[in-house]
Amino acid sequence: MKSSDLFTQAKTLIPGGVSSPVRAIKPYPFYVESAAGSRLATVDGTDLIDCCLGYGPLILGHAHPEIREAIDRQLEKGWLYGTPSPLEIDLARIVTGDHPGIDMVRFVSSGSEATMAAIRLARGYTGRQDIIKVEGGFHGAHDAVLVKAGSGATTLGVPDSAGVIADLVAHTRQVPYNDLDALETVLSDNDDVAAFILEPIMGNIGPVLPDDGYLAAVREITAAHDVLLILDEVITGYRIGIGGAEVHYGVRPDIATFGKIIGGGLPIGAFAGRRDIMELIAPAGPVYQAGTFNGNPASLAAGVATLRYLHDHPEIYRRLDDATRAIEEVAVDARRGSFVKMGSLFKHFFRDSAPRNYREVKECDAEAFSRFWKAMLDRGIFLPPSQFETNFLSTAHSKQDIEEVADAYGSCLFA
Repeated sequence: MKSSDLFTQAKTLIPGGVSSPVRAIKPYPFYVESAAGSRLATVDGTDLIDCCLGYGPLILGHAHPEIREAIDRQLEKGWLYGTPSPLEIDLARIVTGDHPGIDMVRFVSSGSEATMAAIRLARGYTGRQDIIKVEGGFHGAHDAVLVKAGSGATTLGVPDSAGVIADLVAHTRQVPYNDLDALETVLSDNDDVAAFILEPIMGNIGPVLPDDGYLAAVREITAAHDVLLILDEVITGYRIGIGGAEVHYGVRPDIATFGKIIGGGLPIGAFAGRRDIMELIAPAGPVYQAGTFNGNPASLAAGVATLRYLHDHPEIYRRLDDATRAIEEVAVDARRGSFVKMGSLFKHFFRDSAPRNYREVKECDAEAFSRFWKAMLDRGIFLPPSQFETNFLSTAHSKQDIEEVADAYGSCLFA
């Protein structure tokens, strides 16, 4: 059965025909039959080079043999216990060992759960109600962070979805990314802020990179106001290197959140932080968090195998950076728009200069991107289908794959 037929059926059974809005490609999404390495095989018989990679988790590519073996070994032992398993300790030891600012970690089932719990923990620790986030920053689909971008430099929260209570998001302030003055203004005017939650690299509209010194200054400002810094590393964790943005940029958070790569492609999330903060989590303390699938052994097994592989092969980060640089060289030659990269994250923005914040991202020519995206898909390259999503590469992308992607970029940008 073809993708168009499947989508017709799906629309009668699933809202919008998809399980997540970003998958709603017009006129219909393609359905994947299988995936291996750097490739997707669709039900329509098309073979695609995948530069979406599940929106980031698959840094080793699809169905990596060592990860698959780790999952298979765990499945033979069972995949849900409702009790602790040794794998929790194994993965926690790796994560805490790689991040100097982290002493303890709690595993959950998604990045959304991780950021929701991190915010609750920050409020419980400080006794304050408000949080600050960055305009355009994405921290999952829970109420406190589903907030529209406003028109001023320091905006009050306005619900970004029906069903979100205005009184709740009134406790969420927003500031532009790379704007230290705005952050200082909000904190100077409000003594009820528990935390500033921040993507160190804006991944869900980007990548949009921090200005030199921005993250270090954010750490200084939040510390001066006795406000917790939550570093949302769901995308950047293990994507830009061992230790993620914390190590790369030398900024130590009070709380950090993780997901994607630490589960090896299976569902996972985690929030972590200093011992004195984390020990407030139940059952050790009064801040409640629980979940049937917390510390799921199959996800933990995949995560441990993935992180051990990354530790054993640190050279892959240089190789991935070289690969995105090869694509960048072709894209820059097209002299159309701006190409942004950080390690294996990359994106071509249809804007004369690289955006520094959400409002500049919104200035991009989305229609031009749509034409480019369709042309790339026709060339057999699957990119995330939005100007406002990051592209990814994996260790499974071969030299030939990179050459094909770069060649397609050249052809489609010059067209």
